[in-house]
Amino acid sequence: MDWRDRIGADQDVLVGEPVIKGTRIAVELVLELLAAGYTTEQIRQQYDHLTAQDIQACLAYAREVVESERMFTIKG
Repeated sequence: MDWRDRIGADQDVLVGEPVIKGTRIAVELVLELLAAGYTTEQIRQQYDHLTAQDIQACLAYAREVVESERMFTIKG
């Protein structure tokens, strides 16, 4: 699955924060819920217009962001 099919950003929606297309549900919210221990089914019960594929797209997006991120340590 290509997350780009389900995740988008528009300056007029949540000030350009990545959201699930066609909604005002931020990717960050979905990731917060997953990190807090919510299951896909629990998220879908609260946001019944989301699909399991939408939630999976949020994870794929996060994986790609983390993959491109680099951390540098400064020895002191």
